[in-house]
Amino acid sequence: MIKLFQLLILSLSFFLSTASAVSVAVNFPTLEDVQKRVNNISTTELQALLKENPELILIDVRTAKEIQAVNGSIDALGNINIPRGWLEFRISEIAPDKTTPLVVYCGTNKRSPFAADTLTKMGYHNVKNYADGFFAWEKAGLPVKVVDKAPNSMLYSKPQKVAEGIYSAIGETAPASYINSGHNNNLSFIITDGGVLVVNASDNYLLAKALHEEIKKLTDQPVKYVVLENGQGHAMLGSNYWKEQGVPIIAHAETAEEIKNHGADILDRMKTGRKDKALGTELALPDKTFDGEKMEIKLGKEKIELLHLGPAHSPGDIMVWLPERSLIITGDMAFHQRMLPVFEHTNTGAWLETWEKFAALKAQTVIPGHGAPTTMEEVTKYTKDYLVFLRSAVAKIIEDGGDLQDAYKIDQSAYSHLDTYEMLYKQNAGRIFREMEFE
Repeated sequence: MIKLFQLLILSLSFFLSTASAVSVAVNFPTLEDVQKRVNNISTTELQALLKENPELILIDVRTAKEIQAVNGSIDALGNINIPRGWLEFRISEIAPDKTTPLVVYCGTNKRSPFAADTLTKMGYHNVKNYADGFFAWEKAGLPVKVVDKAPNSMLYSKPQKVAEGIYSAIGETAPASYINSGHNNNLSFIITDGGVLVVNASDNYLLAKALHEEIKKLTDQPVKYVVLENGQGHAMLGSNYWKEQGVPIIAHAETAEEIKNHGADILDRMKTGRKDKALGTELALPDKTFDGEKMEIKLGKEKIELLHLGPAHSPGDIMVWLPERSLIITGDMAFHQRMLPVFEHTNTGAWLETWEKFAALKAQTVIPGHGAPTTMEEVTKYTKDYLVFLRSAVAKIIEDGGDLQDAYKIDQSAYSHLDTYEMLYKQNAGRIFREMEFE
């Protein structure tokens, strides 16, 4: 009887396991099945959708390591990386509204159909699968966002030589993020026979250390000074690293006041965004400040002038001028590859007045605060001329009795190719309207 009972149990177990296996085999969808029922779009169709809605949410379902290995994803404002295995957990953060238009993609259309199918089953009503995939987009020569030009370093890109003894580590022309380690501005330095002067302490302790390591590969000269272009986080939060090395920090008095008043909040925001990459970062005030338009530094045979020519982008903006080389490191005085941001404290009218003093220097080489080294003609086109255009358009609206909504409608499409355009163009128009409304 016992043996018969054991036999029945074994038979039942075999039946249940077989039935389960059959059930799984029957219910598990194949790639071919899924591709038939999801809404597939081509490269041309995706381009059209992005033109119609530049903020369209694109979800790259590859892993971060894959994206870094191929060094890129689709360059669009709404591009987000959510690996396929995390999609069900994170999608509600990105798109709480089930009617939100979503496009998913991967490298070769193997995982994205499953992602589109999952989102549809979760109740999302407007989901498309970019069936050509990232590699087709890249092959077509369409915009690709490079994740990291220096994957083995905290730096977004390693220092490039601009002139003899002049180098700049060009940051990503995008907002600071965990992926770019806060390196979204230019970290420049001047090597002389009397030491090194660094422009910008960087966004955090570890990033400053990474920059210092690159400097030491290029010269045995010690860093003698670090100059802060202004009081923004990516300019000053790495200061405590340099102080540990015994390097004095120099800033304009207005910048020092800005750090004193707002530095703690800036540090907290950076720590939230940079997470473990913020390790070791503490707020540090400048060691030396100046109040006037100029501070001169003689470093070896090099004559270096720190210029504060007047109000511009941020309080205490400094430019580093090498008069004997006709080369200037402008900080946020000048932009060209990314759209300039107008902050609440930015006085664009005063910026234009200060620009005339800057232009009078007649610099031959310009290292801007963001983007590659360039010329005065280029930064004039995308800084001064842009401000003149936008202020003129706003003045016309005010003269005609228009309001803020009219300012948002100003046609700025001539500048739409600039990085951060979609993020900033309406904000810039609105802030300039409020600035000029009571001028």
